[in-house]
Amino acid sequence: MNTVQFHYVRRAAPQMRRGVYELYWAFASKRQAAFEARLAGQSWPWSPDPILRTFKFCNVFRAADRVSQYMIRDVAYGTDGETTPRDRIFQIVAFRTFSNIDTWRGVTAILGGAPRLEHLRSGAFERALDAVKARNGGLYTGAFILCANKAFGFDEKHRNHVALFKHMFIEKACAERVLQAPSLQDVVELLQRFPLMGPFMAYQTAIDLNYSDLVNFSENDYTQAGPGALRGLKKAFTTLGDYAPADAILWMVDRQEEEFSRLNLPFHGLFGRSLHGIDCQGLFCELDKYCREAVPELTSARSRIKARYAASREVIRLFFPPKWHLDAAPLLPAARYIGADTSANVKGQKRKVSAAGSRRDELAVGDLFG
Repeated sequence: MNTVQFHYVRRAAPQMRRGVYELYWAFASKRQAAFEARLAGQSWPWSPDPILRTFKFCNVFRAADRVSQYMIRDVAYGTDGETTPRDRIFQIVAFRTFSNIDTWRGVTAILGGAPRLEHLRSGAFERALDAVKARNGGLYTGAFILCANKAFGFDEKHRNHVALFKHMFIEKACAERVLQAPSLQDVVELLQRFPLMGPFMAYQTAIDLNYSDLVNFSENDYTQAGPGALRGLKKAFTTLGDYAPADAILWMVDRQEEEFSRLNLPFHGLFGRSLHGIDCQGLFCELDKYCREAVPELTSARSRIKARYAASREVIRLFFPPKWHLDAAPLLPAARYIGADTSANVKGQKRKVSAAGSRRDELAVGDLFG
């Protein structure tokens, strides 16, 4: 009788660049500590690190950044009672395409509510964009590098995107296909098959969709390295061994507790939520920026940090997907909580708010995000 023998070959792990690899975890610890100090009502500076005090860095957790916060609270969990799940998917995709809060506020003010598929069909959505562009001078932020903008034959970028949305949601039933997708990777692959939707933009948009209550996949099921993360990976490691960039990111997800403990770095997560693939991906991008000041001899395509820190005066109501079940109360003694009648409509569930400190989904924090 023949015996079949299986030989398992262990993949060569990424090789750390001594000193820089440790900076990845140190940055995460210090940046999150600054976030928590600010939430707790401490006065500036929130970090002893001169680089963090001088330059602008994204939050450790993507969901805590200003634009993501607006998207989660006002788009993914908006209160427009006429919005259907298909409308909501269109809204999330459209918002992330512009990534501009002022654009979204302008459009919703003109339409009298969040844009729906009927506004896309009738042309009202495009006319609202025209009006906002005429008033504000632009519609987009520079947060993402968007694909070539004449795929549908228009000279103006936003007209190509309107044509894209019509193609996606009216002609190709994209919303229905998102609702039926079996995995986060399937959502990404569905989105990136459309014109103007590059792989990284499709991934970022899929993460936004996954914040909503319409789909619910683990953020560790799939990740993708953007251009900044690829630069950060090259700085943190001398080689990735047999790992693809996405595998190396998830390798970091798996190692987080061990590394924070080994390096004696405090890290409480996002009110108990650990780093996920999207967060570790973003941290590599921020590491690339941080190293431009901390380790300038590690040259890359970019040598300076362009944005300096300047606090925003806007009051942000901190809000995370209710399905995460985060409890902010123990870490936020100075925060003022907002009750059940505020902006997010969580499938009819009332928020529990009491002086004793039951679970809160939303809180108001003045001057929260840079």
